[in-house]
Amino acid sequence: MQTKPFRIGTRGSPLALAQAYEARDRLMAAHGLPEEMFEIVVLTTKGDRITDRALAAIGGKGLFTEELEDRLTSGELDFAVHSAKDMATKLPEGLALNAYLPREDIRDSVIGRTAPKLIDLPHGATVGSASLRRQALIRRMRPDINVITFRGSVQTRLRKLEEGQADATLLAVAGLKRLGNVEVITDILDPDEFPPAPAQGAIAIESRIDDVRMNDLLAAINDAPTFDAVSCERAFLAALDGSCRTPIAGYAICEGDHLRFFGMILTPDGKQVHTTTIEGHRRDAEALGVNAGQAIRAEAGSTFFEDWV
Repeated sequence: MQTKPFRIGTRGSPLALAQAYEARDRLMAAHGLPEEMFEIVVLTTKGDRITDRALAAIGGKGLFTEELEDRLTSGELDFAVHSAKDMATKLPEGLALNAYLPREDIRDSVIGRTAPKLIDLPHGATVGSASLRRQALIRRMRPDINVITFRGSVQTRLRKLEEGQADATLLAVAGLKRLGNVEVITDILDPDEFPPAPAQGAIAIESRIDDVRMNDLLAAINDAPTFDAVSCERAFLAALDGSCRTPIAGYAICEGDHLRFFGMILTPDGKQVHTTTIEGHRRDAEALGVNAGQAIRAEAGSTFFEDWV
């Protein structure tokens, strides 16, 4: 019988903590455990410390997970809670994403200061975003817009907007919902026109593959449709060798046993775009994602990806 608290690793931003608390609360409810059986362990990652440069310039997705994964591998943590879209497609040896919480809204939102919608912003307006995907999609929609890099927590980016550093910014609807900040949203973007990052809106729980007891505990809160959808999206990303250096978008929807995936790749200027759609049985989620990635890579040609380097 477990006597020591389970140690939950997380970053320290308000959104990361909200996600860790949600995972803890779901485990408490699923297993009838008291709050004192869980210890939230807050770690600062390289991505949290360096906020004046784009992610692509300082190393990509592992910036938000490396410190947590090191502690998980060493046994100092029992599991770690992450925004699934922050996870690299290749995890450290011995670790796996063994559970996902029920997915929130996958869409992006606009927080407009001078106009509510991207389409309504004045000519030459400035939009702040650190995401290469969002930057490319903005340029595709509005080539006249000046896109600048906005890094930091949700609260930091909203403060920068209030200070007048940009006319608008984009944030995931899911994060704003989890923080109770939906009132700042001025528009929500259609995912078919402005598709999200793979795994956007999903909370992933990472644990050691060989920790059978822990993984049995986590199985009780795993949401199967989210697991399958995100597995498909991450397989698509992996097939494209996707990282924070590549504008890649895509999402899967599960309905019963059926899965439908839509993917998109863009050049950073938004001028060249390729899309793909694939459908099949949910049990083949990863294979569908790989097939979609291979199909779009073949259509785009190798030079399309070389231009991103």
